[in-house]
Amino acid sequence: MSGGPLGRISVVIANHDYGRFVGRAIESALDLDWDDVEVIVVDDGSTDDSREVIAGYEDRVTAIYQENATQRVARNRGYERVTGDVVIHLDSDDVLFPGIGRALARVWRPGISKVQFQMLRIDEDGRSLGTVFPQFSASPSPRQIRRWAEETTAYPTPPGSGNAYARAYLDRLFPVDDSCGPATDSALLAAAPFLGDVVTVAEPLVGYRVHGANTSDLLRDPGKFPRAVERARQRYEFSCRIRGLSADPAHAPLRRSRQLLELRVASARLSPQDRPLPGDTQRRLVWDSLRSPMHPGPEPPLQRVQVVLWCLGTLLAPAGVAHTLVRMRYRRDPGGVRAIAQQLTGRFQA
Repeated sequence: MSGGPLGRISVVIANHDYGRFVGRAIESALDLDWDDVEVIVVDDGSTDDSREVIAGYEDRVTAIYQENATQRVARNRGYERVTGDVVIHLDSDDVLFPGIGRALARVWRPGISKVQFQMLRIDEDGRSLGTVFPQFSASPSPRQIRRWAEETTAYPTPPGSGNAYARAYLDRLFPVDDSCGPATDSALLAAAPFLGDVVTVAEPLVGYRVHGANTSDLLRDPGKFPRAVERARQRYEFSCRIRGLSADPAHAPLRRSRQLLELRVASARLSPQDRPLPGDTQRRLVWDSLRSPMHPGPEPPLQRVQVVLWCLGTLLAPAGVAHTLVRMRYRRDPGGVRAIAQQLTGRFQA
């Protein structure tokens, strides 16, 4: 399909030691059903066969090789070479589906910061696992997303690969500094609702590969929970800074996020010595749990009740039970949250 008013799509792939996946990521970008696509691959000091794999595509992509310096540095280098109007930062273990260009063309307009898609979970061999995320009961409007981000710092969004950004938006942020950590995703997602419109396409157009080395697997290391809370605080402070605002010293917007509340509770039980959000005592977490259903957000009433029950159960249960509840909540099975709520309430659904 012709680029038309959408123009060129640039796909930037930052890779480190994903030689078994990066070739498929590159091919998925080259196979987009769109005439004007550029693919930029930055290898961040891989020690496996990644560079040999990437070299096989050098006649069709822009390949950059650097010493290991973090994903953020790799993406900054890749962005220097971008010439497209729309930019997708594709993780090297994920894949794009061919129709993403046509989906973008249907909704693209001036004033957009990003278009976000659902992601389909796939296994190591690329086979569908049958579940998509984020789940939308209805596609949220840009105004709703901006309000949720303002009041709770959170909105339903996929991770990096599930977003297509306007070049004009990214030009205001790149090169990305380390204020939100070693990756770029946090900064880009945090600022998007405030520097433009976030448009949602409730259609799975990206494959999220589930494998043993996923950095998003929180259960592999209990220390990831406090780090996730810390990242949320960094994103909030970053979003305030890019708007010229001062962050609330009491972190009130962060305390309204139900998603972050669950992470704070898990962090308190698995890593009680850490306090990534100052003042997160058990009493404070119980109080925030009881108040959480009243805060704005996309979650329906039943899900809000489930969050309260899980948080209270995890906070007040003996350590062994609390750890089990955390494992159930954050295991890869997306039905885990519902299973927890059903056990706590004694209600079972077909």
